[in-house]
Amino acid sequence: MFDRLKNLLRPPEAKVSRTAQLLAIESGGRARWTPRDYTALAREGYVKNAVVHRAVRLVAENVGAVVFLLYEGAAERDKHPLLDLLARPNPRQDGAAFLESVTAYLLLAGNAYIEAVAVDGAQTGAQLRELYALRPDRMRVVPGANGWPEAYEYSVAGRSVRFDQAGAPLPPILHLSFFNPLDDHYGLAPLEAAAVAVDTHNSAAKWNKALLDNAARPSGALVYSGPEGAVLSDGQFERLKKELGDTYTGAVNAGRPLLLEGGLDWKAMSLSPKDMDFMEAKHNAAREIALAFGVPPMLLGIPGDNTYSNYQEANRALWRSTVLPLATRIGAALTQWLAPAFGQDLRLAIDTDRIEALSADRASLWERITKAPFLTLNEKRAATGYGAVEGGDHF
Repeated sequence: MFDRLKNLLRPPEAKVSRTAQLLAIESGGRARWTPRDYTALAREGYVKNAVVHRAVRLVAENVGAVVFLLYEGAAERDKHPLLDLLARPNPRQDGAAFLESVTAYLLLAGNAYIEAVAVDGAQTGAQLRELYALRPDRMRVVPGANGWPEAYEYSVAGRSVRFDQAGAPLPPILHLSFFNPLDDHYGLAPLEAAAVAVDTHNSAAKWNKALLDNAARPSGALVYSGPEGAVLSDGQFERLKKELGDTYTGAVNAGRPLLLEGGLDWKAMSLSPKDMDFMEAKHNAAREIALAFGVPPMLLGIPGDNTYSNYQEANRALWRSTVLPLATRIGAALTQWLAPAFGQDLRLAIDTDRIEALSADRASLWERITKAPFLTLNEKRAATGYGAVEGGDHF
């Protein structure tokens, strides 16, 4: 009898991901904060380090400069509400500035959050009006009972806004993240991977500044050569230390002769060139930072290890290995997220013909295709990214 009651009270079966049971250790509705100090990383990296600042801006500005083409099925659409939305996502930003913000957040935090704003809450193609890039340090994931995010909470100025991901036809928040092998929800930022190199580079810069403040010379020692066994009294020691600090230290006092009395002798402490070679350590750290962000060191003005023959080749490598894959990923995520509001069979593709850095590659491709007698006209057009024309299937 009790077994029959259990069967009657048992909830109906529902399809769930096979990995849900592995994620069920998360308690339902419990919020998780980002397991990293984004503010400290951004301050020490992007704000105080010129290499990080330039690397992030170089990638983000190039991603913002790409032009997306919209395809509905196999046909290209020159005009579409989705293209209008991406061209002017919100009143404060144009499309380039919006993509630049999204990319910079990804590089600095490993996560980027985009909010979709609709008229009267009806998220359809006609009502979806604005997109906003939200600061990742103010956003936290709220896992559901099965471990997957059921909501996001955005906190600022002591207030929190909850975005439930069960919105129709699309969730209000798009979460972009880099792969993180140690976290199920938050991505791993290139800046965090380069944190040791950033600290080394900043420390070398501070060392260099301190050395310049000290007249670019190593310190020395004052040796008291008084009677055997005699030492300076506490009062003499404090007076001497104060006089050295007030009169002989700092860039203003660089080169001032030291006036000694009472059996004091100055012994300069020299350092070997190997010990003084902190500049090479600084350049090595800068190259590691550039490696983490996928930027050729030549483009950042870092000397040494210039594996590219010229600036144009390095710029082409930046586009091929870093900018295009990242921009393609962002475009694919936006399409998958926004397609239910505008139409399912949509695809965003990058217009590589407008990228000046890839013009040489494009010209080489056109030359090879033109000289291929075994291809029809439509096959040549398809190989270069153009649609078919009538009568183009014959040799």
